[in-house]
Amino acid sequence: MEDVLVVGAGPTGLVLALWLAQQGIKVRIIDKSVGPGETSRAMAVQARTLELYRQLDIAETVVAAGYRNPSVNLWVHGKRKAQVTLADAGKDLTPYPFVLIFPQDQHERLLIERLEAMGVHVQRQTELLDFEDMGDHVKARLQAGGGEQICEARYIAGCDGAHSTVRHEIGADFEGGTYRQTFYVADVEARGMNPPNQIHASFEGTDFVALFGYGHDDMYRLIGTIDESRMDGDALTFDDVGHLAVDALGVRIDKVNWFSTYRVHHRVTDRFRHERAFLVGDAAHVHSPAGGQGMNTGIGDAINLAWKLATVVKGKAPDSLLDTYQGERMAFAHRLVDTTDRVFSFVAAEGSFANFVRLRIAPLFIGVATSFSDVREYMFRLISQTMLNYHGSPLSVGFAHKVLGGDRLPWVRLANADNYAPLAAITWQVHVYGTAKSDLESWCNQQGIPLHVFEWRPEHEKAGLARDAAYLLRPDTYVAVADPQASAETLAHYAKAHGFTLG
Repeated sequence: MEDVLVVGAGPTGLVLALWLAQQGIKVRIIDKSVGPGETSRAMAVQARTLELYRQLDIAETVVAAGYRNPSVNLWVHGKRKAQVTLADAGKDLTPYPFVLIFPQDQHERLLIERLEAMGVHVQRQTELLDFEDMGDHVKARLQAGGGEQICEARYIAGCDGAHSTVRHEIGADFEGGTYRQTFYVADVEARGMNPPNQIHASFEGTDFVALFGYGHDDMYRLIGTIDESRMDGDALTFDDVGHLAVDALGVRIDKVNWFSTYRVHHRVTDRFRHERAFLVGDAAHVHSPAGGQGMNTGIGDAINLAWKLATVVKGKAPDSLLDTYQGERMAFAHRLVDTTDRVFSFVAAEGSFANFVRLRIAPLFIGVATSFSDVREYMFRLISQTMLNYHGSPLSVGFAHKVLGGDRLPWVRLANADNYAPLAAITWQVHVYGTAKSDLESWCNQQGIPLHVFEWRPEHEKAGLARDAAYLLRPDTYVAVADPQASAETLAHYAKAHGFTLG
């Protein structure tokens, strides 16, 4: 019997399988496609995803394979109205102060290679037909190789996209709607974009396009909306869509490698868990591509669920721990859908007044606002997902200085090291900045929990950390307990209250 059956081998399913395998969990991953996708919409890998990739030892590999975009530019009528320099905005927040452009098709291949190196192979042309909850496991019926087979697993995770079979099987709703506009995505070779290695968003009348440079100075992915008047039922090509926003930038398209169109939904399911079944990524929530959040959010779902599944499978926590997956990730999904919906509605709004606001008022406001460092830093925190937290979760307790239970542990840049190095391990651990009390040291030793003590520096206080406080970190590196007293009794009570074996 498998521990976990993962349905769907996009980035979300692959990361879930990787995290489970890394923790010694027996996992099977299936996908009905013949192979990884040849085209992709998802482009951006955000800083928080790269931080979490350190726990799979792939962060630097992904960065090396991708293309760093240090700035985001807003253009109106061919004139640059605003620029946010991410390297400056995020330099004190993360080791990865940029948006990494790494197309999903290339991304998937890298994840597959790493998974195969761990002895787990994606089983292709294998489709989930249905499954039954047997009480202590699930029995899944699969279609593979021209015949049916049965797979039994303790849990099943639906990473199978917006049309999820797992979601249909558990009877979950998927409320929301579909945007009227049709999007296009094109992979092109182009010249004339200056500067060539940055992200650009261009408005020209009602036409909009976003350009993402990757790989080389002449390689771009273009994402834009299509005027409904052009939708006449025939298959569209790149020549059929509006080019005003591209032409306004002085960009010349030399070659179109591929082109596709798609509709975008904004939906969130009413449950992320039903007994032994879980919904992850697009199976649970879909939204507009604004801000490059979709793939990263699915990966965040996967990591949140993976450590909890592993802990329960190993008998180190009660099954109730798995209920916190829904509570923590559903709240974020709703906020994200609301935010991206507002952004997209602004970009795609029609009418003379909407055009006036979008092309005249908004660029002026954005240009002024982004001249302030605090605004640029806030924008980076939002886009990079380093601002995501689990405040209000039953797993989040206490506060010490500016860090609350549920926060991402602040990154502190020092001359020779940083406090993120110990976070490469997928484990509970305790951090102290200053001096650790002897009873805390004894308790950590008894429990088999790594204790990392850092010499106190002014940079720690600036980052919001408290001197001599104890920060108990979850395996996904979020703060579980922030205790200014650094009391071993407080941490012991936390573990007992939740039924956790932390070591």
